[in-house]
Amino acid sequence: MSGTMIVICAPSGTGKSTLLNRLKADIPDLVWSVSCTTRPIRTGEVHGKDYYFIKRDTFEKQIADDEFIEYAKVHSNYYGTSKRFVNEGLTQGWNMLFDLDVQGADAMKRIYGNEAQVIFIEPPSVEELEKRLLARGTDSKEVIAERISNARRELEQKEKYDHLILNDDVDRAYQKLKAVVERILK
Repeated sequence: MSGTMIVICAPSGTGKSTLLNRLKADIPDLVWSVSCTTRPIRTGEVHGKDYYFIKRDTFEKQIADDEFIEYAKVHSNYYGTSKRFVNEGLTQGWNMLFDLDVQGADAMKRIYGNEAQVIFIEPPSVEELEKRLLARGTDSKEVIAERISNARRELEQKEKYDHLILNDDVDRAYQKLKAVVERILK
């Protein structure tokens, strides 16, 4: 039996986390893909549930041994998706859910082709995205400018993915997302 891979991809500030949390609550048989990281564990986090927390030298050896589907270094810590975790999950017949950036989604497509169904969530406009990021109040203007620049590049690639959902209204976007995921799972 082979499982399913559902990859959710969106620019920062598009509402992806909100949509993912609703999806995980409504479709509990989706198995969350647990990423690996070298960052320290935070209070309340659980190894193997939130992340697989591993030492930097172990992570770097796994990079050298080609054990990641994708990985990135963010703020001096590594994050990555383990090939072994994903392949074991697929073999077990799990319906796996991923939250990846464009580079991660592209890596999934390179390795798994159409087995990895990528759903791209887009904001109503770049201007609306900027308003949302400013309203969060969590980032400096420089960080927001970088996120907007990245979003513009990501939006140029949206047509290459399997499914496209506009998040101009969170409830409507969620209903579309849930319908797409249910179709994939059938």
